[in-house]
Amino acid sequence: MRILFTGTPGMAVPSLRGAARAHEVCAVLTAADQPAGRGRAPRPSEVKQAAIELGLRVIEADRLDARVRDAVRGLAPELLVVVAFGRIFRQAFLDLFPRGGVNVHPSLLPRHRGPSPITAAILAGDRDTGVTVQRIALEVDAGDIYAQRTLALDGTETTGSLTPVLAALGAGLLSEVLASIERGTAVPVPQAGEATRCRLTAKVDGIVAWDDPAAVIERKVRAYDPWPRTSTTWEGKPLLLLHTRLPAGTVGFAPAAVPGTVLGPSPEGILVQAGDGPIAIVRLQPAFGRPMDWRAFLNGHPGIAGARLGGSS
Repeated sequence: MRILFTGTPGMAVPSLRGAARAHEVCAVLTAADQPAGRGRAPRPSEVKQAAIELGLRVIEADRLDARVRDAVRGLAPELLVVVAFGRIFRQAFLDLFPRGGVNVHPSLLPRHRGPSPITAAILAGDRDTGVTVQRIALEVDAGDIYAQRTLALDGTETTGSLTPVLAALGAGLLSEVLASIERGTAVPVPQAGEATRCRLTAKVDGIVAWDDPAAVIERKVRAYDPWPRTSTTWEGKPLLLLHTRLPAGTVGFAPAAVPGTVLGPSPEGILVQAGDGPIAIVRLQPAFGRPMDWRAFLNGHPGIAGARLGGSS
């Protein structure tokens, strides 16, 4: 089949490589180069870099305007394939593809429709997640389902660790779906069950509210790794929480401790009072410092014991 592939971040690269092996990718549509690094020099998306390595034509666009539609029309693609492009497709664009479009979404739709489903699954404490290949519809992530694959979660995943796993799972599932579409045997079915939605992650989401339950804070630390990271403040300066854990059941609630109070060291880390009991900080990073484990941090910052974390940074 003649495919227009659309995507931007690294998660889409395995699917692009798989599609290019089995089909004719007439072009890759991706976001324009974005400034990055200290010099703010334009940096190509990971999908663009992969497309260049594969010798594919690249169309850069942040808007699907008439210029982009004309360029796509001239390529005469049969099918649109989308993996993490982050744009809404209007009917005028979808009409360019006789076979329609498919989207690889890293959740078990209709759960976690929206732009940050991997983060949302961790925040929700889901016991499993997965990948859905759906037919693109005008309503975001509401299209009929071609195929799904489930992945069990053990409660230690971060967004950073889970993303490449789901990317590989999605690439394999996409290959199967594209083969069935080419054969004419693909039969998408409507989504079943109650839909849930997630929103785009913002930097402010990573700020800890210490009166939250300890389990909620622990999930935030994993969900917001690698971005925006989970943070609090100590003496008015930011403090990143890189790894936390729920302590063993022998550590109970300290009734007199205000949430955010540093209770002191334990075999599992630096204990801080949360809304329903303590949470152990295992790895952290002070402002302008390097990441370190909790023992190294205490050696250099013994005054944190008894302090209260949180507040303005």
